[in-house]
Amino acid sequence: MTRYFACGAYRLSLDRPLLMAIINITPDSFSGDGLIEKPEQICAKALKAIEAGADILDIGGESSRPGAESVSVKEELRRLLPILDLLLPLGVPVSVDTLKPEVMRAVLAAGADLINDINAFHAEDAMEAVAGTNCGLCVMHMQGQPRTMQHNPQYGNVVTEVKAFLHERLNTMIQLGVNSDRILIDPGFGFGKTLEHNAALFQALPELGELAPVLVGVSRKSMLGEITGWPVEKRMLPSAVAAVAAAAQGAAVLRVHDVAETAAALKVWAALGPRFGIA
Repeated sequence: MTRYFACGAYRLSLDRPLLMAIINITPDSFSGDGLIEKPEQICAKALKAIEAGADILDIGGESSRPGAESVSVKEELRRLLPILDLLLPLGVPVSVDTLKPEVMRAVLAAGADLINDINAFHAEDAMEAVAGTNCGLCVMHMQGQPRTMQHNPQYGNVVTEVKAFLHERLNTMIQLGVNSDRILIDPGFGFGKTLEHNAALFQALPELGELAPVLVGVSRKSMLGEITGWPVEKRMLPSAVAAVAAAAQGAAVLRVHDVAETAAALKVWAALGPRFGIA
């Protein structure tokens, strides 16, 4: 039976993994490709991503890399709103990566289709800011905060704890009247996890997918650097391989920097390997 993900005016089939293109607009992105103050380049990058196969565009006005400093609501909106206006007419859903309820309300009023919150809507009033709308919601697990999350993260059982956290968040949203087809869950690879934790969660993707459609974001991350020994600027190939591995484990949405390469890798896998969702 076909599953769908509802976000704003869009209803996206999950018969195949969807590609969420990362359009960096912060000056301190870990991947080094932020384009803040260059709206014409941002729009060109977004169009190129759509042509390459992006189903969703994801923008954020505050970096969530390890050690990142927070920015004010005013500054975050200064970065986001002009770009949101440019991207909304492009014909695909636009996601905004933010953890601030004030920002959520402003970008939803401007037309954003999805709120991607690394803080799982734990901020005061965050749930209230989104529950009564028709936007899609991505709920992520994070141990700690961006500034300190990679300082010796520890778990008793990372899969059990992350699954329980996401299950609680899902139940809370549904109790507030959010339809389940509006919700994605994200295990939060690299957000307060070691490589061992990340690997365990990767193997548990089918189990997590029983809760809700799973978004996987490992593109160019340090876990791939630990595996390969390669710096961030050389991680396109490992990122594409990791995306295929996530798809094979049932991931519904793949959040990536390199859309064309990831789309090509998925096409080869679909043609020569097992069917989507069947490892």
